Amino acid sequence: MTSSNERAADRAYRMIRADIMSGELEGGSRLGEANMAERYGLSRTPVREALRRLQSEGLIEALPHRGARVVDWRSLDIAAIYDLRAVVEGFFVRRAALTMSDAEIERLAGLCDDVERSAAALPLGDPELIDLTAAFNREFHGSIARAAGGEIFAAVRGSVVIGPLMLRTVHDYTLEDQQRSNRHHREIIAAFRARSPEWAESVMLAHVYSAKSRLLEGRDEIFGSTAAPSVEAS
Repeated sequence: MTSSNERAADRAYRMIRADIMSGELEGGSRLGEANMAERYGLSRTPVREALRRLQSEGLIEALPHRGARVVDWRSLDIAAIYDLRAVVEGFFVRRAALTMSDAEIERLAGLCDDVERSAAALPLGDPELIDLTAAFNREFHGSIARAAGGEIFAAVRGSVVIGPLMLRTVHDYTLEDQQRSNRHHREIIAAFRARSPEWAESVMLAHVYSAKSRLLEGRDEIFGSTAAPSVEAS
């Protein structure tokens, strides 16, 4: 593939992704290659590559013999997903507080330094900041899972963290959200240094439930409070 095609594919990826994250391309929208190419003034080849990349991120899903469509995160039971995530991540962080090496704790602290510098240097909503923050979260929380039980636990965490929901949360961060998330990560590091499972778990639960609340609030702001209500236990 030539460099010009690579640039076109990157451009297609950025534009389609931005329209998905902003809601311009709504959940359930069909993404035909020809229509997308016309919409963005590109050929079908870079659009096809961009769609593959977006599918790998969980933002779109392939339909057999029918092309692709935007994943409709509004239809997900967000409350239940985040309640399950709280159980899983709470368990992992308790174990990691006792098993994570001192060197790994300091490595995670360094990652916190890096993401905080990026947040200070880049404006909220900047695509680069969104990508950096999402990558940081994957590495920070994935490292906790691996410290708790290796790659098997990391895979378990990956199965309960829904990519579109995580990206949506980061995309909609306010300054207060960003600062709160940073504080939570820093306090988890402090709990690890103190080797306190109870402290680490309490902060992780606050971290997950604040993300749940923010995401549910954002869904209601964008789509109305009647959109895709979660199923409450009887």
